[in-house]
Amino acid sequence: MRGERIGAMIGSIGGLVFILVNAGELSAPVSTLARVVGVLAFAAVVWFAVIRPSGAQGPAEPPSRQAIRVYGFSVTAMALGIPIGANLINNVLDQPLLTVPWVVLVVGAHFLPFASAFDAPVFARLGWTMIGLAVAGGVLALTVTQAASAWTGVLAGVALLGFSAAGSLQARPQVEAVG
Repeated sequence: MRGERIGAMIGSIGGLVFILVNAGELSAPVSTLARVVGVLAFAAVVWFAVIRPSGAQGPAEPPSRQAIRVYGFSVTAMALGIPIGANLINNVLDQPLLTVPWVVLVVGAHFLPFASAFDAPVFARLGWTMIGLAVAGGVLALTVTQAASAWTGVLAGVALLGFSAAGSLQARPQVEAVG
Protein backbone atom coordinates (compact mmCIF):
# COMPACT_ATOMS: atom_id res chain seq x y z
CA MET A 1 0.00 0.00 0.00
CA ARG A 2 1.21 3.44 -0.83
CA GLY A 3 0.82 4.84 2.71
CA GLU A 4 2.94 2.11 4.25
CA ARG A 5 5.63 2.64 1.62
CA ILE A 6 5.74 6.38 2.30
CA GLY A 7 5.83 5.73 6.05
CA ALA A 8 8.61 3.18 5.65
CA MET A 9 10.61 5.64 3.55
CA ILE A 10 10.19 8.50 6.04
CA GLY A 11 11.00 6.23 9.00
CA SER A 12 14.04 4.72 7.32
CA ILE A 13 15.43 8.14 6.38
CA GLY A 14 14.91 9.31 9.97
CA GLY A 15 16.58 6.17 11.28
CA LEU A 16 19.58 6.60 9.02
CA VAL A 17 19.96 10.25 10.01
CA PHE A 18 19.84 9.35 13.72
CA ILE A 19 22.57 6.74 13.20
CA LEU A 20 24.85 8.83 10.97
CA VAL A 21 24.67 11.95 13.14
CA ASN A 22 25.07 10.25 16.50
CA ALA A 23 27.57 7.52 15.59
CA GLY A 24 30.16 10.26 15.11
CA GLU A 25 30.26 10.68 18.88
CA LEU A 26 31.26 7.05 19.44
CA SER A 27 34.79 5.63 19.45
CA ALA A 28 36.47 5.11 16.05
CA PRO A 29 35.85 1.46 15.21
CA VAL A 30 32.35 1.45 16.72
CA SER A 31 31.46 4.68 14.93
CA THR A 32 32.44 3.29 11.55
CA LEU A 33 30.70 -0.03 12.18
CA ALA A 34 27.48 1.69 13.29
CA ARG A 35 27.46 3.86 10.18
CA VAL A 36 28.12 0.96 7.81
CA VAL A 37 25.43 -1.20 9.45
CA GLY A 38 23.06 1.78 9.41
CA VAL A 39 23.55 2.37 5.69
CA LEU A 40 23.12 -1.34 4.93
CA ALA A 41 19.97 -1.54 7.07
CA PHE A 42 18.60 1.59 5.38
CA ALA A 43 19.25 0.09 1.94
CA ALA A 44 17.55 -3.16 2.98
CA VAL A 45 14.46 -1.39 4.33
CA VAL A 46 14.18 0.79 1.23
CA TRP A 47 14.61 -2.21 -1.06
CA PHE A 48 12.22 -4.60 0.70
CA ALA A 49 9.63 -2.14 2.07
CA VAL A 50 9.60 0.64 -0.51
CA ILE A 51 10.98 -0.42 -3.89
CA ARG A 52 10.04 -4.12 -4.05
CA PRO A 53 7.30 -4.74 -1.50
CA SER A 54 5.84 -8.23 -1.66
CA GLY A 55 2.22 -9.20 -1.23
CA ALA A 56 -0.94 -7.86 -2.75
CA GLN A 57 -0.92 -4.14 -3.33
CA GLY A 58 -4.35 -2.61 -3.60
CA PRO A 59 -5.39 1.00 -3.76
CA ALA A 60 -4.94 2.65 -0.40
CA GLU A 61 -7.86 4.38 1.25
CA PRO A 62 -6.91 8.01 1.84
CA PRO A 63 -6.59 9.09 5.47
CA SER A 64 -9.48 10.97 7.02
CA ARG A 65 -9.39 14.71 7.57
CA GLN A 66 -9.12 14.06 11.30
CA ALA A 67 -6.08 11.83 10.74
CA ILE A 68 -4.47 14.54 8.60
CA ARG A 69 -5.13 17.11 11.35
CA VAL A 70 -3.59 14.80 13.98
CA TYR A 71 -0.58 14.28 11.72
CA GLY A 72 -0.15 18.02 11.12
CA PHE A 73 -0.50 18.87 14.81
CA SER A 74 1.94 16.13 15.87
CA VAL A 75 4.59 17.09 13.32
CA THR A 76 4.22 20.80 14.17
CA ALA A 77 4.51 20.08 17.90
CA MET A 78 7.63 17.99 17.24
CA ALA A 79 9.17 20.65 14.98
CA LEU A 80 8.64 23.28 17.68
CA GLY A 81 9.41 21.06 20.66
CA ILE A 82 12.83 19.92 19.51
CA PRO A 83 14.53 23.33 19.18
CA ILE A 84 12.69 24.93 22.11
CA GLY A 85 13.55 22.03 24.42
CA ALA A 86 17.13 21.81 23.14
CA ASN A 87 17.56 25.52 23.77
CA LEU A 88 16.30 25.16 27.36
CA ILE A 89 18.43 22.05 27.96
CA ASN A 90 21.60 23.69 26.66
CA ASN A 91 21.19 27.30 27.78
CA VAL A 92 19.06 27.15 30.94
CA LEU A 93 19.78 23.73 32.42
CA ASP A 94 23.33 23.57 30.98
CA GLN A 95 22.97 19.81 30.38
CA PRO A 96 23.98 19.27 26.74
CA LEU A 97 24.17 15.49 27.29
CA LEU A 98 20.36 15.53 27.45
CA THR A 99 19.90 17.08 24.00
CA VAL A 100 19.93 13.82 22.02
CA PRO A 101 17.65 12.02 24.51
CA TRP A 102 15.31 15.03 24.31
CA VAL A 103 15.15 14.79 20.52
CA VAL A 104 14.48 11.04 20.74
CA LEU A 105 11.77 11.64 23.37
CA VAL A 106 9.99 14.27 21.26
CA VAL A 107 10.21 12.20 18.07
CA GLY A 108 8.85 9.19 19.97
CA ALA A 109 6.01 11.18 21.53
CA HIS A 110 4.97 12.56 18.16
CA PHE A 111 4.20 9.00 16.99
CA LEU A 112 1.73 8.20 19.79
CA PRO A 113 -1.30 10.05 18.34
CA PHE A 114 -0.72 8.36 14.96
CA ALA A 115 -1.70 4.96 16.39
CA SER A 116 -5.37 5.81 16.76
CA ALA A 117 -5.55 8.43 14.01
CA PHE A 118 -4.31 5.97 11.38
CA ASP A 119 -5.53 2.79 13.12
CA ALA A 120 -1.93 1.57 13.19
CA PRO A 121 -0.80 0.20 16.59
CA VAL A 122 2.77 -0.01 15.28
CA PHE A 123 3.06 3.75 15.89
CA ALA A 124 2.29 3.32 19.61
CA ARG A 125 4.91 0.60 19.94
CA LEU A 126 7.47 2.74 18.09
CA GLY A 127 6.62 5.82 20.14
CA TRP A 128 6.92 4.05 23.48
CA THR A 129 10.12 2.31 22.41
CA MET A 130 11.70 5.66 21.56
CA ILE A 131 10.42 7.28 24.76
CA GLY A 132 11.91 4.40 26.77
CA LEU A 133 15.23 4.77 24.94
CA ALA A 134 15.21 8.51 25.63
CA VAL A 135 14.55 8.14 29.35
CA ALA A 136 17.10 5.36 29.79
CA GLY A 137 19.66 7.21 27.67
CA GLY A 138 19.21 10.45 29.57
CA VAL A 139 19.56 8.77 32.96
CA LEU A 140 22.60 6.76 31.84
CA ALA A 141 24.23 9.82 30.24
CA LEU A 142 23.95 11.77 33.48
CA THR A 143 24.89 8.97 35.86
CA VAL A 144 27.06 6.35 34.10
CA THR A 145 28.67 7.47 30.84
CA GLN A 146 28.43 10.41 28.49
CA ALA A 147 28.47 7.97 25.55
CA ALA A 148 24.91 6.96 26.51
CA SER A 149 23.69 10.16 24.87
CA ALA A 150 25.12 9.20 21.48
CA TRP A 151 24.01 5.59 21.91
CA THR A 152 20.47 6.85 22.53
CA GLY A 153 20.49 8.46 19.08
CA VAL A 154 22.01 5.42 17.39
CA LEU A 155 19.52 3.04 19.02
CA ALA A 156 16.65 5.37 18.12
CA GLY A 157 17.82 5.08 14.51
CA VAL A 158 17.87 1.30 14.80
CA ALA A 159 14.33 1.40 16.22
CA LEU A 160 13.10 3.60 13.38
CA LEU A 161 14.64 1.32 10.77
CA GLY A 162 13.31 -1.80 12.47
CA PHE A 163 9.80 -0.46 12.89
CA SER A 164 9.81 0.85 9.31
CA ALA A 165 10.54 -2.65 8.08
CA ALA A 166 8.14 -4.33 10.52
CA GLY A 167 5.31 -1.85 9.90
CA SER A 168 5.62 -2.31 6.19
CA LEU A 169 5.54 -6.09 6.50
CA GLN A 170 2.66 -6.01 8.98
CA ALA A 171 0.52 -3.88 6.68
CA ARG A 172 0.57 -6.46 3.90
CA PRO A 173 -2.38 -8.78 3.59
CA GLN A 174 -1.62 -12.47 3.92
CA VAL A 175 -1.90 -14.43 0.71
CA GLU A 176 -4.08 -17.49 1.11
CA ALA A 177 -2.48 -20.82 0.24
CA VAL A 178 -3.94 -22.55 -2.75
CA GLY A 179 -4.42 -26.18 -1.92
